[in-house]
Amino acid sequence: MKDLGWWRLTFVILSGISMLYGSCYSEKAPYYTFVKPATLAPPVSYFDYIIIGGGTAGCALAATLSEGANVLVLERGGSPYGNKNIENLGSFVINLVDFSPSSPAQQFVSEDGVLNARAKVLGGGSAINAGFYTRASREYVAEEGWNEALVDESYEWVEKKVAFEPEVLQFQSAIRDGLIEVGVTPYNGFTYDHIYGTKIGGTIFDRNGHRHTAADLLEYAYPERTVVYLHATVHKILFDLERFQRPRAIGVKFMDDVGIKHKAFLRGGAAMGEIILSAGAIGSPQLLMLSGIGPAEELSFHGIDVVLDQPMVGQGMADNPMNALFIPSPIPVETSLIQVVGIARFDGYVEAASGSIIASALASNLTHDIEMFSPQISSSTLYEKQSQTKQSTKEPYERKTAVDMAKAYDFINSIINGSINGGLILEKAIGPISKGFLLLKTKNPEDNPSVTFNYFQDPVDLLRCVEGMETIINVIQSRSFSKFRYPNIQVQDLINIMLALPLNLRTRHIDAAISLEQFCKETVLTIWHYHGGCEVGKVVDRDYKVIGADGLRVVDGSTFHDSPGTNPQATKILLDRHAASTGRS
Repeated sequence: MKDLGWWRLTFVILSGISMLYGSCYSEKAPYYTFVKPATLAPPVSYFDYIIIGGGTAGCALAATLSEGANVLVLERGGSPYGNKNIENLGSFVINLVDFSPSSPAQQFVSEDGVLNARAKVLGGGSAINAGFYTRASREYVAEEGWNEALVDESYEWVEKKVAFEPEVLQFQSAIRDGLIEVGVTPYNGFTYDHIYGTKIGGTIFDRNGHRHTAADLLEYAYPERTVVYLHATVHKILFDLERFQRPRAIGVKFMDDVGIKHKAFLRGGAAMGEIILSAGAIGSPQLLMLSGIGPAEELSFHGIDVVLDQPMVGQGMADNPMNALFIPSPIPVETSLIQVVGIARFDGYVEAASGSIIASALASNLTHDIEMFSPQISSSTLYEKQSQTKQSTKEPYERKTAVDMAKAYDFINSIINGSINGGLILEKAIGPISKGFLLLKTKNPEDNPSVTFNYFQDPVDLLRCVEGMETIINVIQSRSFSKFRYPNIQVQDLINIMLALPLNLRTRHIDAAISLEQFCKETVLTIWHYHGGCEVGKVVDRDYKVIGADGLRVVDGSTFHDSPGTNPQATKILLDRHAASTGRS
């Protein structure tokens, strides 16, 4: 039997542009009457579609599906509206250093020793990220087998609400000119398209510095057919294992923020509707496992009844590694997030952010890390090889360890008290090729699972990092960027400072000061572009249906093999619009 709504949605797409851009029945953000606290949910409810996760992907999916069906969205976090740290450009980093239970960002540390964060708010990552907006490449769209015309229409549908051309001021202009000067060409101007060279990309911050998130796409939703519950944590997907040949998803069990349990079911016992997981690269594989779909041995270890032995759930986890240099500036710089990007032929990206507010927030985070992780950054462990290696070329670095640490503390304090500002120039590698895995730690869905990304396990990823760092160094030394750097601070000084900062929990080695390969490994950071865990062809099919089960799809970044383009948020939103519009039985 055909899934309710998919044929209707196809008709909707064909019915004209007027439907594509919303209806007269829409409501404006943030005044949604259909967004409610989960405490108002009845003990049992029924819908055509139940979406788990109101994030970057889930909001677009809900808006599209509501055109032809009754839709429930369950979001474990709160609303982004009215939170100045979400809405204002200058407060970007504050959410990432908010460790309170009500934070829109939930921190976790990967088994690689890299600090990370996952969204816990309506709008998902678009509510806590740096806001860069760019489309996937044509090659990526072709490889995924997506309908190119519908992809373009879907991107336009998104961009009408949340994408803007940034105002490029002095620091970002210097980055742009520096990239062109060092050969990252051609210059492509402002464009959402992903093409080699240097370009100005889009942003989800408008000219007033106000953030627009994926939650704004709920303006497209039909209010009478949409319900969004906030602070609704899904504990388990419910299956009918008796009436059908294969496990069939029929509903979910969720809990509100005062501990009351609720259930939501598909109308007709799932004969026509679907449960759709859009909980992200961390949440979707985790919830599949908690619901009994995953590696049988892993599930049994945690005492979870096996619904479907699916060994590829949680496999293929990846995070694009980021490495950076902070450049103190002798002149004031504007507050800016990612605006300019150099897309290099070696398949790496160079970007930048600037401003005293951002630098101060980052420095505040580092002081927090110093207190938490001081054993990992002591002078005895920071350079563990110094007792083993006594080559004369390395002894100067050994003697400078304590001095560099002291400089790092002074550097952090100088940023915090406002006497230093500047910018961060960063690079990330395409892909990446290196893959890891996700395992459960507990049966509590609020707890972070164990995640291993295996940064730089593949030598190609490491080579791209080195080439990216060399490009950053060339930009710093370019004539175009000269007014934003102190002439007496050498690139080696910047490298030494980064090595002394508590950027992660990885051990420092002496070699890192003189080897960009080692520098990449030891100062690696996340750029929050993790993906995988429910990959197409391994966990879900080309229609994003979970292989071996019925009534269940996964539609979010966990299905990606690679991160699309310089930033995946546009494509995550596009994915749900595209999947909902082309889905079929």
